Amino acid sequence: MMNKKNWYTTEEPSVFFEDTSVGRMKKQLWEASEEEIDHILEEYGIPSPSELGMANTYIQTTNRSRVIERRRKNDIVFVPIGCTENHGKHANTGLDTFMVTQILEGLRRYTAKQGRECSIAFTPLNYGGHPYHHIAMPGTVNMPHEVVQETIIYMMLGLWNDGFRKIILVNNHGHLWMLEAAIQEFCKRFQLPGIFRVIDWHRAIREFFIPVDRGDSFETTFIHADEIETSMGMLLFPEMLDMEQAEEAWPKGYLPDGHFDVSVDAYRRPCRWSEGQGHQAIEIAGTPEGVVGNPKLATARKAKRPTAAILKYLTLVHDEILEAFPAGTVPPVEEMTLRTEAEMEPYLREPLSEGWKSVYGIPRIGAFEKL
Repeated sequence: MMNKKNWYTTEEPSVFFEDTSVGRMKKQLWEASEEEIDHILEEYGIPSPSELGMANTYIQTTNRSRVIERRRKNDIVFVPIGCTENHGKHANTGLDTFMVTQILEGLRRYTAKQGRECSIAFTPLNYGGHPYHHIAMPGTVNMPHEVVQETIIYMMLGLWNDGFRKIILVNNHGHLWMLEAAIQEFCKRFQLPGIFRVIDWHRAIREFFIPVDRGDSFETTFIHADEIETSMGMLLFPEMLDMEQAEEAWPKGYLPDGHFDVSVDAYRRPCRWSEGQGHQAIEIAGTPEGVVGNPKLATARKAKRPTAAILKYLTLVHDEILEAFPAGTVPPVEEMTLRTEAEMEPYLREPLSEGWKSVYGIPRIGAFEKL
């Protein structure tokens, strides 16, 4: 017999929260005052300049001894995933990458203050995959899905070999299905224990992108290079934007609306936006401006609540994983792989410790193989 779920409702009929740790956290953020939201952002150091070139922020900008010391306390690594994509004349083509990296930089700062600093890695995809309707768009660099998938798989293998057995991809771009496929293939191909996730961060807190009747709310739903993405840029990296160049543009569709949803599935429609093509013009023909929506409505104020929400959600993910599996531990080997505990024991030791074996020498098993 199924347990009946409890829900928290709001004044907005389309916004409600499940009675779980996730739902209760979202409810608290939904009801928070703007002053409380500002306090949360301050705890994470938001806004702050990009730390992509700052010492001791990313694995790649931190000396090796400090990386090891940090990993011994906390072996979770967050990996930002962005792309190079036309976001209109008013915005930078690296908008997705700078958005997600600055969110994760805030998470790292917060966990460091808590005494269990997480690790973050450079993005493995400065370009990224794209849906078909982005084809031929100047400023958008489209990598084949095989390149995207294999890059993610072998990035994960290298991080696992280095002792990071909890790998969380945080996605900020419309190629989610490629990242999902990469995680599934990684597990089939190598059968290694660990926690492996991709979080499409906008969907993770989709409620906070739904327009409602309050002063810090968005006026339109999330699509692309629009009010919402531009607001995020204005909060996190305003120096990269030129709002005098902002243009409003809307897609050209051929069929009645109501079937395909927008970016965060705000309408709960039958299909996600990525589940078809042909129902509307490709971008270069329908919205050559590189915008779907109205970025002229953007303000930094509107971006604060969703930014606080994703930071709190990622913190919850982080804390619940570490509580269940402290640093150096993983889910039961024989319950999540076809390998034995005895077989995996040397590979699960700390890298370069006595008796450790590199995963690059592990025997391959199972039916899934990639040359």
